[in-house]
Amino acid sequence: MDKETNKRTGSGNTRILITRYQSPRIKKNCLVTGILEGERLMEVHCEDPESPSILGNIYVGRVEKVMPDIHAAFVEISRGVKGYLPLEDCRNPVFIKKINSPSLVQGDELLVQVSKENLKTKLPVLTANISFTGSYLVLTTGNQKLGVSAKIRKEKKEELKALFADIPRDDFGIILRTNAKDADSGVLMEEFHRLCGELKQLVEQAGYRTCFSCLKQSPPEYLNVLKNSYYAGLNEIVTDIPEIYEDILGRMGEILDREGISVRLYENPMLPLGALYNLDRQIIRGLDTKVWLKSGGYLIIEPTEALTVIDVNTGKSVTKKKPQEHFLKLNKEAAAEIALQLRLRNISGIIIIDFIDLKKKEDRAELMKTLAEAVGKDPVPVQVVDMTPLNLVELTRKKVSKSLKEQLT
Repeated sequence: MDKETNKRTGSGNTRILITRYQSPRIKKNCLVTGILEGERLMEVHCEDPESPSILGNIYVGRVEKVMPDIHAAFVEISRGVKGYLPLEDCRNPVFIKKINSPSLVQGDELLVQVSKENLKTKLPVLTANISFTGSYLVLTTGNQKLGVSAKIRKEKKEELKALFADIPRDDFGIILRTNAKDADSGVLMEEFHRLCGELKQLVEQAGYRTCFSCLKQSPPEYLNVLKNSYYAGLNEIVTDIPEIYEDILGRMGEILDREGISVRLYENPMLPLGALYNLDRQIIRGLDTKVWLKSGGYLIIEPTEALTVIDVNTGKSVTKKKPQEHFLKLNKEAAAEIALQLRLRNISGIIIIDFIDLKKKEDRAELMKTLAEAVGKDPVPVQVVDMTPLNLVELTRKKVSKSLKEQLT
């Protein structure tokens, strides 16, 4: 029998699953947090309990070398572990130990935060602009500005700006997240004061900590997913792990405070939670090179060191009547599926798509519009750059964390 609490009337069709996962193909135990819309897995985050992510961690780091020619520095954050610090992300550093020089130099000790994980052969990316992220807003030492998510409508944006306009921001800036549009002013101010206290305490304690100390460790990935969940249709969080169920219940006011959401402990030993939602099959599909479309066409997705290439093929989807109309329809179906695959696989960086050639300019414009609308639903910023003279479409997707393949291998 399932335990359920905080249940309210919700009309959404999105749920978050948290469960342990091991696949015969992957042979790796991990904790999976998956986001499903209906029965389809849209997003998946895999944590290795023995090797937790350092994304978001805050360290007392030591500058090993400054490289003016690439406008960056290499900073050691623990013995033998270095990170890459762009100098543009070092506008208002918090120094713990400063060599007598006006600029950043070798030997300086300062607070740094991991802003991007080590991806493939690259070092983790660091920032000296320390951020404390809540469900509704972010405090950052990088600037003293007041920013609001671009996904919030103009009227609400002005209302939120007015709420924080008179707050002194001598030591930090405020960024109001998309979730803020659904929160009342009392909840927003409560989180603001809590984050201010955490930031102040960290800076005060940093002066007494030794180099390479980790001052703040990022919470487990499932908590980050819940904190970042601004899905309008989210109405259920389900886990089959009792300790995680209790942890979420104890943090509901901190990480998620919205009506219409239930938290459920799944307790059916005859049918595991992952099997109920076909997690293994859906995750494995997110690793396959070929993705079939309902029409009979298919995609080939090939990640390389420099970029990801996606090829759209007609496959079994052929017609002799009005082929250009058929190709447009197939390309639009492919565009919607590509947007989902980018999110599921967490593909980032440069992406090149080879759609089926369209002869009419208006058809190409319609395809680009469809693609832009599809990727616009992705929580991670995606930019549709252009279509080249060879009819190749260029995209970029922000790099933050490892791809699904990297998480599982």
